[in-house]
Amino acid sequence: MNRRTLLAMMAAVAAPSVAVAHHSFAMYDQTKVVTLTGAVKSFQWTNPHAVLWVLVAPKDGGPAELWPAEFPTSPGNLTRMGWSKSSVNPGDKVTIEINPLRDGRHGGSLKKVTLLDSGKVLTIGPIPQAKP
Repeated sequence: MNRRTLLAMMAAVAAPSVAVAHHSFAMYDQTKVVTLTGAVKSFQWTNPHAVLWVLVAPKDGGPAELWPAEFPTSPGNLTRMGWSKSSVNPGDKVTIEINPLRDGRHGGSLKKVTLLDSGKVLTIGPIPQAKP
């Protein structure tokens, strides 16, 4: 087997694993914003995207429903935007704004969090550029 064939085979094997390492945000409807109020169940400060899990009481009553809100960027970028792993904590009462999942399931891409006790607003914005 020559070197070119070996490299082509290695690329063919490696390509699918690289392709699934990161996903598109096409599953979220960027034309809609849904506002939800509830209590934070957990805040996963993990790569490649942090996730905020919020327990939301349905408008028609019944038990709280779990809504995952995925951050559209990494914890490293969130840090540069002023976020930290303790920006939001379990039990915090929050209002979140998300672009919802297109298929109607609970979940979305996070846009904004308002901490109801303090009124503090946390947004996902452009990453600050380093100063020369």
